[in-house]
Amino acid sequence: MFLYQKTNRYFGQLNDGLEDLACRELESLGGTDIKAGYRGIYFSAPRPDLYRIVYCTRLFTRILAPLFRFDCHSTKYLYQTAGKIRWTEMMKVEDTFAINANVAHSRIRHSQYAALCLKDAIVDQFMTACGRRPSVDTRTPDVRLNLHIENNKAAIAMDLGGGSLHRRGYRQQTIEAPMQETVAAAIIRMCGWQGERPLIDFMCGSGTIIAEALMHYCRIPAGILRPRFGLAHLPDYDPDLWQQVRATANEGIRPLPKNLIRASDASPQAVVAATANLDLLPQGNTISIRQCRFQDIARIDNAVIVCNPPYGLRMGSVADSEIMVRELGDFLKQSCQGSIAYLYFGKREMIKSIGLRPAWKKPLNNGGLDGRLVKYELY
Repeated sequence: MFLYQKTNRYFGQLNDGLEDLACRELESLGGTDIKAGYRGIYFSAPRPDLYRIVYCTRLFTRILAPLFRFDCHSTKYLYQTAGKIRWTEMMKVEDTFAINANVAHSRIRHSQYAALCLKDAIVDQFMTACGRRPSVDTRTPDVRLNLHIENNKAAIAMDLGGGSLHRRGYRQQTIEAPMQETVAAAIIRMCGWQGERPLIDFMCGSGTIIAEALMHYCRIPAGILRPRFGLAHLPDYDPDLWQQVRATANEGIRPLPKNLIRASDASPQAVVAATANLDLLPQGNTISIRQCRFQDIARIDNAVIVCNPPYGLRMGSVADSEIMVRELGDFLKQSCQGSIAYLYFGKREMIKSIGLRPAWKKPLNNGGLDGRLVKYELY
């Protein structure tokens, strides 16, 4: 038996700062015995709930099923031990695979070389058994493995999503500095928005916040557009149960009320990109995206405003960003009374330029940026 079969324990990777949200999401999807770890969360789940978590999670970037753990003081021992794992139970010679590896505080110092040793152990086992070997495909592999070595202890796991789960599949067109989908999903959760009043993004960019708001309200599974999942290669994979779990989740999708979600952007390229991306999601084509500057909007009453103000490359210079943020603060203060605004600042220094007193500020990492989500109550 593999380790996850013995322990019924799995690990979900996620961005720093999302642990509390992710624990609540796991509980809602059927996870139990939930415990935070380094850059992720350990949990247990029977097979139907595990499938539901992989298919529906909006916050985790990867869900890993541990296969094997062992002491590992050298690449030679890594190769020998990995060669004893029954890879032919999880892969066919026609499958492609890739390995994500990281090492820390160990005698093995180079993650790429560690990955190469694991790769050699896998292909050599196939050559002995079949006379042929599976190929490596780092972009769209059938099987993606995770190798983690820390303090001379190695852990090999299967990536059940088959790749990062933040790649929902709807973002086919982008503009500069797009927000990561899991971060946008976390923002919607942190806002507490449940559709009680309209949600508006007047700096929508390629539409990531709007898409995640749509998926949240309409209960669209995050994996609905994903073409393949790594869990199909687990030795105890149940295809009928997987299809049943997906069908049940898809049946829970509900309609989007007219004008509940609204979006606009000053850039015509952003409007084209956001429209094309949303069209890929169920009911996404019901959201109209206008091209206009927020300065030209007359009023926004009794709404939830969620925006990621552009900065850096998207604005041309720091000075341009500061001017835009000051104008944004004036607009919120003068034209949005009775609304609540949640603004994500990837560059924290921009917060002081807006001229509004925040109700709260929460740290939120986006692609390595130590940003802040800031709430403003516009009385």
